[in-house]
Amino acid sequence: MDIFEKDKDSKETDSVSLRPPLADRMRPENLEDFVGQEKVIGPDKPLRKAIERGRTGSMIFWGPPGSGKTTLAHLIANSCRGDFLPFSAVTSSIKEIKEIFQRAKKRRKMYGVSTYLFIDEIHRFNKAQQDAFLPFVEDGSITLLGATTENPSFEINTPLLSRLRVYVLERLSPENISDLLRRALTDREKGLGERALKIEDKALGWLAGQCEGDARRALTVLEAAAEEVPDSGTIRYQLLKDVTGRKNIIYDKSAEEHYNLISALHKSIRGGDTDAGLYWLARMLKGGEEPLYILRRLVRFASEDVGLADPFALTMAISAMESYRFLGSPEGELAIAQLVIYLAAAPKSVSAYMAFGRVMAEVDDSENLPVPHHIRNAPTALMKNLGYGKNYIYPPNIDTPFVDQTFLPDNIKDKQFYQPTDKGREKKIAQYMQAFREYRAKKNHQ
Repeated sequence: MDIFEKDKDSKETDSVSLRPPLADRMRPENLEDFVGQEKVIGPDKPLRKAIERGRTGSMIFWGPPGSGKTTLAHLIANSCRGDFLPFSAVTSSIKEIKEIFQRAKKRRKMYGVSTYLFIDEIHRFNKAQQDAFLPFVEDGSITLLGATTENPSFEINTPLLSRLRVYVLERLSPENISDLLRRALTDREKGLGERALKIEDKALGWLAGQCEGDARRALTVLEAAAEEVPDSGTIRYQLLKDVTGRKNIIYDKSAEEHYNLISALHKSIRGGDTDAGLYWLARMLKGGEEPLYILRRLVRFASEDVGLADPFALTMAISAMESYRFLGSPEGELAIAQLVIYLAAAPKSVSAYMAFGRVMAEVDDSENLPVPHHIRNAPTALMKNLGYGKNYIYPPNIDTPFVDQTFLPDNIKDKQFYQPTDKGREKKIAQYMQAFREYRAKKNHQ
């Protein structure tokens, strides 16, 4: 008997095993069944009306995994009058898509038929490759529907992006996910309804929360758990935990989430929240961020945001960096945590940062002003004869706390770049600067 021939005496192949995954089966076929994203396709939203009319322009859906990007593209396909062609930027070449462009242009010219081209993970095409889309989007030969998890501002070339509407999809809420899971359990046609399964409230709430707004992930876990339960059985909390295993941390060091998390860390420390600072630090470390990158940012924070309000912060930041270099991970990460706590609790002052910005701008504006003669070096007789160093007052040789002498070029001798605050240790510097400037003002009036 041919081993590939079906055994007539054996049972027929279980049709359930040949069914598409639950997440694909539960994909809504109309807008009424679509869950979430009310800000984008709510009843009164422009996109909702455009889809219902069957007339949509080129667009990009930007959002996290499982938020409904592909589903929306399918809904547009069901409502539009034209050819719908799905492509993946991962598996499709730009050559294939160019061939589609040419056929689409011909069909539009000859029959007036529009082509809706859906490209999943469109950011995988580099910006040079994306140039191929531009003329066909521009002349209407295709309606481009793109989906991406990356920020289009970074990943889509500017001329193409300017011709697309960008719709931002958010993570689905736990309530949205719970609705989808209940629907999957009760739907007898596409879901698991025929098996009469139940799920613990605790299990449902946990799965809806831990899948991080990813509907596909939630339905995949539900399907895997259902396979371990007999018909009419109950899906329990512990079973779901066993099926999911360790939760993955969503983090991509080269993508937008990298910048979102470092921004969250920076702003939490700046706001003085030690707990939030530690949380975002842990998120970055768990996600695989390079600790030395974090430390470089914290060293900058110590000088830029804490500044002279606590000069020791910079010393501690450098020490934390050296400690990590010496110990490595995971032991050295404690030094980073200590630094985050210290910086969050430290007084903040950007006065030095602002002063440096002002003086750099002054140099750009006033260019190369000459150094005053009395503070020039005079290593040769010629220089001394020209007045270099003449009338220079040597501070250690005088009894007064301040020197009656100017050090800036005459054109800007009264400029004040540094404006100290009264925060932390900078308060002493502020007191010194106040006395110094009062002394100068008094001398100028004599």
